Amino acid sequence: MKRAIVSDIHGNLEALQAVLQQIRSQDIDEIICLGDVVGYGPDPRACVDLATEFKVCLLGNHDQGALFDPEGFSSGAERAIFWTRQQLEGKNGEAGDANIRRWRFLCELPRTYREPNMVCVHGSVRNPLSEYVFPEDVYNARKMERIFGLIERNCFQGHTHVPGVFTDEGRFFSPSEIGHRYVLRDSKSMINVGSVGQPRDGDPRACFVVLDGDVVQFCRVPYDLEKTIAKIHAIGELDRFLGDRLREGR
Repeated sequence: MKRAIVSDIHGNLEALQAVLQQIRSQDIDEIICLGDVVGYGPDPRACVDLATEFKVCLLGNHDQGALFDPEGFSSGAERAIFWTRQQLEGKNGEAGDANIRRWRFLCELPRTYREPNMVCVHGSVRNPLSEYVFPEDVYNARKMERIFGLIERNCFQGHTHVPGVFTDEGRFFSPSEIGHRYVLRDSKSMINVGSVGQPRDGDPRACFVVLDGDVVQFCRVPYDLEKTIAKIHAIGELDRFLGDRLREGR
C-alpha cells in the first residue's frame, strides 16, 4: 500500500491543494493527516472540508485550541485561533449545516492511530497532542530514551514543522542528509513528516512524506505562497508575520 502522510496544514489552502495535486499524480491509496488542520492560516473551513476526505486525521493542538481555550500559545497564535473559531461558528455565531459538520469532524478526531509496527501522533508518542521533539533533542538522552521506550517500531509525527528521521541510536537526519529517502529497519525510528502549511526548516515549500512499503520518501511541493500571504494580510485579526514568515520557511 502506498500512503501519503501529511501534517500541520494550518489553514493554508494553497499549500494543501498543491500537495493534494502531487499526491493524485503518484497513485497514492490513502492519506493520513497528523493534525493541526487549522490555526495560523486564512482558510480553515476549506482545509477542514478537504481533511474530511482523508483516511485518517488526528487531533493537533491547534485543532483542540479551536474547540476549547488555547493553552501555551503565543499571542499571534492565540489571536489566530480565536479568529479561526469565529470562522467555524459562522456569521454571528450561527452555525449552518456545513459548520456543524466541521465541528463534529474536529470533535471526533483521535489523538493516536496505530497499526502493527507503526504509530501516528501529532506531537510525540508520550504526549500525542503537544510534546515537541526537536532535532536538538538527540542531545537529551533521557528524553529520547523515554520516548523510544514507548514505541514498538516506527512513529510518524509532526508538530515541530521540521522534517527528518530520529533513530534509536541517538541521531537525527534531515531529509537532505539521507537523499530525501529513508528505509525503515528492524530498529526503532521516529519520522517527522514536516509541515504542509507552515514549514520551519528554511524551505518554504510544502512538505509531506510518501510511505511505500518500507520506504519513506520526503516530498517538497512549491505553491503560490504570495496568494496565501495576501489573504493573511487582508485579515485584521491575523498578525502579518504569520504570512511574512512563509517566505522564509520559518
